[in-house]
Amino acid sequence: MHGSGAIPGAIAAIVLAAGSSTRFGANKLLHPLTLHGVTLPLAAHSLLPWLEIFSHITVVVRPQPAVFCKAMETALGADKAAAIRWVECATATQGMAASLACGVGANLNAAGWLIGLADMPAISSAVIGDVRKALLQGGKLAVPYYEGQRGHPVGFAAHYRDELLTLTGDQGARNLLQRDSANVARIDGCNKGIVVDIDQPGDLLAL
Repeated sequence: MHGSGAIPGAIAAIVLAAGSSTRFGANKLLHPLTLHGVTLPLAAHSLLPWLEIFSHITVVVRPQPAVFCKAMETALGADKAAAIRWVECATATQGMAASLACGVGANLNAAGWLIGLADMPAISSAVIGDVRKALLQGGKLAVPYYEGQRGHPVGFAAHYRDELLTLTGDQGARNLLQRDSANVARIDGCNKGIVVDIDQPGDLLAL
């Protein structure tokens, strides 16, 4: 699904939720998780801080996503669910880069893109806001860091649109970030949540 999506000149929020959960053994994004005394599917926890910062977000999902989308809409409530645009990625099995390209392609007219992952439920709305602000202030790339380790979400200015649309593989935009490290606006001092993604059940202990 391609289209204009974002308001022209605005930063588009894109959360990637099209992974296969192979190492988890089940759909990790629907796994019940209790954070701050609230139990929700893991992906719902991941989406909530994005909905605090952005009035609309794009969530990239695998084909035939009805069960997942319905679970998110039930967990988040009608008002928050109305702010989500679901984009099915027919090429999701080709890796994260394909999902990222789908999300950017659905928001072609944006001034930039903030890319996050649905399996990272401990990222705060403050970090998302800081990365967005760095792009709005002219950063070509914006990345949060925790103790020197690069985390998520990652911001890309419109300068990178064509490259993002043609990414391949399962590394996402990692090579691009390494190549253009001089263009990175660093957000330092972030909390550990920016580097905690859930790939297998044991990773939940980090939360």
